[in-house]
Amino acid sequence: MPQPIVGQAVNDQPQMNQAADGDSAALWIQRPPGKPVLTGINWGGLRTLYIKEVRRFFKVQLQTVWAPAITTLLYLAIFTVALGRAGRTVAVEPGVDIPFANFIAPGLIVMAMVQNAFANASFSLLVGKIQGNIVDYLMPPLSTGELIAALVGAAVTRAFLVGFAVWLVMLLWPGVSVELRRPELVLWFGLMGSLLLAFLGLLTSIWADKFDHAAAVTNFVVTPLSLLSGTFYSVRQLSPTFRAVSHANPFFYVISGFRAGFLGASDSPLLIGGIGLLVVNILLCSVCYALLKRGWKIKS
Repeated sequence: MPQPIVGQAVNDQPQMNQAADGDSAALWIQRPPGKPVLTGINWGGLRTLYIKEVRRFFKVQLQTVWAPAITTLLYLAIFTVALGRAGRTVAVEPGVDIPFANFIAPGLIVMAMVQNAFANASFSLLVGKIQGNIVDYLMPPLSTGELIAALVGAAVTRAFLVGFAVWLVMLLWPGVSVELRRPELVLWFGLMGSLLLAFLGLLTSIWADKFDHAAAVTNFVVTPLSLLSGTFYSVRQLSPTFRAVSHANPFFYVISGFRAGFLGASDSPLLIGGIGLLVVNILLCSVCYALLKRGWKIKS
């Protein structure tokens, strides 16, 4: 009968530190409990979740991309026919009068972008909680930052696809000019607005327990703020009180800055608006990170 080695119990397991270098199984067992095996950024998982979210809305692109373009075009048709006749213009800056159709077109583009960014970001986690498959987002080896990056990145992608579709449709609309004069402003304020609504949508999906909650945020927060942000009028036409209220609306800076990329003129301070939106997005991202890290209303 074989005798055990002196100083070693019969049921002792072989020491894994004697395994050859590169043995992934040995490295997995050696790592202390609770210490992550993957280090750095999990680019493969991040890319996979991002592609999954993009494919989810792109499978129904007629509804998620082209339908908003047609709806926005109807807004343009109604307002230009009702208010844009007889050569009506809008004074964006002192001495700068813009034809009414050219004035509202950029605002309609970015309004469609931000609304669809919110719709996309507010859907994934919420439907996971309702259907009981939220574990599909929590179980993969993704950090909180990677989860946020994938969900928000997909929402921003949808926003820019919608914006591009609306812009293409408006190119064919007679009497409307959507020529890009300052593309950097279009990209920056389009990105800041999409991120703003994507983070807000992610917060909504974390907080909401049913679709009625998300619809309430859409109807009583997103839609009023977007419509009362100078999309169809210049805030210079308002009284001082309502003008001050408009300047407290972050949507106003998104629409005004985005519009300046097409018109070359703005009714808001572009530098203050651009930096302010960046700060707001950083704060919203921090709140999303803290809530997801804690697992509030998701893991409980």
